[in-house]
Amino acid sequence: MRAFGDFTPEQIAYDTAEVAILPVPYDGTSTWIKGADRGPEALLDASFNLEFYDIETGTEVYKRGIATLDPVLEDSSPEAMADEVERRMERILTDGKFPVLIGGEHSVSIGAFRAVARRYPNLSILQLDAHSDMRDEYEGSACNHACVMARAKELTPHITQVGIRSTAREELHNIDSKRTFYAHRIAEDDEWVERVSAQLGDEVYITIDLDVFDPAYLPSTGTPEPGGLSYREVMALLRRVIRKHRVVGLDVVELCPNPASKASDFLAAKLIYQFLSELYAKPETTL
Repeated sequence: MRAFGDFTPEQIAYDTAEVAILPVPYDGTSTWIKGADRGPEALLDASFNLEFYDIETGTEVYKRGIATLDPVLEDSSPEAMADEVERRMERILTDGKFPVLIGGEHSVSIGAFRAVARRYPNLSILQLDAHSDMRDEYEGSACNHACVMARAKELTPHITQVGIRSTAREELHNIDSKRTFYAHRIAEDDEWVERVSAQLGDEVYITIDLDVFDPAYLPSTGTPEPGGLSYREVMALLRRVIRKHRVVGLDVVELCPNPASKASDFLAAKLIYQFLSELYAKPETTL
């Protein structure tokens, strides 16, 4: 698996890099379109075709150093995979790097939540997603992709969900409607970005399931849902959160690549790079 970005050996060296990307090519619990295990490799391949000067911030964030780690290959069970992700994320945090986890299906986020929540007791978790993912368990596992935010809720009460447009009745008892920004209501609310930010605490972990995007923007995901957000809407929210809070980690999951169309792969790579550009353009950024 190649590194993120067409950078020099010095710019991808872990010891000096400020950002660490952890691929987790896991697809053990997805229930419709399979292939999310190929997502990290497709995203990394697409990243070689980015332009590394960011127009909106006027920066070249790759000069901070972006290291790509060996992938997490534990796939004996979703529980064992989550444990290994937790261990690897703990090492990244201990080393003082900004962690970016790339999946894989959404269950890969569970271990990351555990590691970050242990370090930041008042953590807020911001979920961008088409699905609420609040089942207590699904298909015999509490670490299924449909349960990821129920596991997050066990770690912190400060969960904010954005872009939701699909849920199941058995999830409703776990969903806080006051902290849920449904996609159809976002479309009618000019102040939704500010209202999301107002719910978040000082430290924020962001988990982005790529099906938060409308399929017109990103069709290559395992469970596409109509009525989603645009790239500009997502970036407006990320920019606001970066400027008003301390973002302590990011994951981008559920890319299910289509060999006949690379646009979704490129959007996912661009999203990460532009997020990092905004993060490090913030004057008081210290990680």
